Amino acid sequence: MPSGEADGAESQLKHDAESSVKRNPHGDFSKVQASRPEWDTSRSFSFSQTSNPDWKYGSGTNNPSTASHISIDPYGEGRLPVQNYKLLISGVIPRPIGFLSTRSKDGTSTNLSPFSYTQMFNHDPPIFCVGFSGGLDNAKDTLRNLLESRECVINIVSEDFVEAMNACAIDTPYGISEWAVSGLTPAECEVVRCSRVKESVFAVEGKLVSTQEFESRNPKTPGKKTGVIAMIEGVRFWAREDAINEDRTLLDPAVLKPVARLGGISYARVVDGFEIPRSILKDEKEKGNIGEGLLKNKVDGQ
Repeated sequence: MPSGEADGAESQLKHDAESSVKRNPHGDFSKVQASRPEWDTSRSFSFSQTSNPDWKYGSGTNNPSTASHISIDPYGEGRLPVQNYKLLISGVIPRPIGFLSTRSKDGTSTNLSPFSYTQMFNHDPPIFCVGFSGGLDNAKDTLRNLLESRECVINIVSEDFVEAMNACAIDTPYGISEWAVSGLTPAECEVVRCSRVKESVFAVEGKLVSTQEFESRNPKTPGKKTGVIAMIEGVRFWAREDAINEDRTLLDPAVLKPVARLGGISYARVVDGFEIPRSILKDEKEKGNIGEGLLKNKVDGQ
């Protein structure tokens, strides 16, 4: 198949996959959007108290509920994989957005795309993981570039360019620039050859360490390649000078203005924070906050 036809077919597959997920719960989102309050520019990051500053050890939740739970078998009869997907992305929240910029090995194509299956796992060395849908034999643009070049940049998303970030998820064919569609600015890196997003307050240059492919456990699709995890080592950090402290160890959330991924088409601003010091048993016992009655041997069901 000629490359043009292949790219067109791939774009159609992306379109069909997105349509099948039906992420948008609204008929006409523009009308829903117009009915909501305008973006509140007066809200900036601030600290509040915890929900119960007087909480005592052993007290449990501050808001007990009498509602019962239901059990859900991810492979139950009639349950589709897309139902598990929608449940998990709405329940495991908030999640960081891995806004990945990549470059093909020969430099003829670049890609910029957001991924909400992203997390940090270690600091020495700095290790990040990003999840991709589908298998290695049908890798989409970002994974294809990552496998070829073994390089990427993880750009952290801020409020100021959420629309531009979202534009990069559009189903453009391989070779069409998301940079142009988004209007974001490519900036040079020091270790990797792909560009970082200049507008990103914090970004990490990364090198691919390894990948792991997953097969479906659904009895209707045994052996189907459903996902790939890429383990990435951070080899250079980029922090905007007005966001980082003097010893380069802490980013100011009021400048970073991070955005979190929720379920469906929902995102969240991070504008409120609170602090809870990590407890030390010896100190808490000396203060009388933890009595011997709470220090019990571990047993099943406790």
